[in-house]
Order: sequence, then structure tokens, then C-alpha cells
Amino acid sequence: MDSLPTAEICDTNATHLTNGDLRILHPVFQKYGQSQAFSGPAVTVKVFEDNVLVRELLETKGEGRVLVVDGGGSMRCALVGGNLVQLAQNKGWSGIVVNGCIRDVDEINLCQVGVRALASHPLKSNKNGTGEKHVAVYVGGTFIRDGEWLYADNDGIIVSKFELSI
Repeated sequence: MDSLPTAEICDTNATHLTNGDLRILHPVFQKYGQSQAFSGPAVTVKVFEDNVLVRELLETKGEGRVLVVDGGGSMRCALVGGNLVQLAQNKGWSGIVVNGCIRDVDEINLCQVGVRALASHPLKSNKNGTGEKHVAVYVGGTFIRDGEWLYADNDGIIVSKFELSI
């Protein structure tokens, strides 16, 4: 899916930035995967050092959506690895944003899915199935709600309450 340039979105939507309909995530995310720009409706999940719900969501049809994983910013294990990004690619997800770590960076960098994460970490996560799907998450200094639109490119990540055009 083609993505609108985030800089142009910001330049042409000043009113939406002011009223909070359009929000810019803090520039703390590293870029992974072949797709440098991606966008789509957000699907949210809140977990902590456990990726069972992440896998459950990625096993569904992506239909150009973006999975937003609020991992609480944990730097103690990876919530997404090469197998999950390959699954996301096969299922038609546009991208994944992780407020936490990923692993299998070389595998992920071969996939056509855009991935943003705080860092990489070699340890896999727990498999207990704890967390919440389709809830508001706080990632990159802003709340992101299920169904809001996320746009990511080399300039940054922004979230909008509705689909944008320029």
C-alpha cells in the first residue's frame, strides 16, 4: 500500500495537528523491513513480555492494516521476530509498530512489511497469553485507538482519527 508522506500530511493538516485529530509519535523508533513507508488502519494490542496475542492478531487477514503493539517499552525481550513478520507479510499486513523490542533483524529486513521498534533483543518473549486486544494504547507519547489511521515513513510516524489525503 502506498503511504502519504508524513511531512506533507503535517504541512497540509495544521488544524488537525492543533486540535489533536492528528498526532506525531516521538522519534524513538528504529526502522526494519523492506517497506520504508506504510500506512493503514491501526489494530492495537497491549502486552508485556508476552507475544501470544500478537501472533493471534497477525494470524488474521491483515487487509493493509498496521498492528500497533504496546509492549510497555520493555527492553528485556523481543515481542516480534522473523517468523511473525513473515506471517504478517503472508497475511497482508502493511506494517507493525512495537513499543518494545524485536529480534531476527536480518530475517525481518528481507520481508516486505514495514516494522518500527525501539530496539532489537535476542531473547524471545513469554507465551502466557496475557494482555488485551483492541484497546487504546499509549505509544510514542500519544494514545492510539483501534481503527485510527497510522502513517509511517523515513520522516516519522503519525496517527490520525480518520483516513487522510493531501
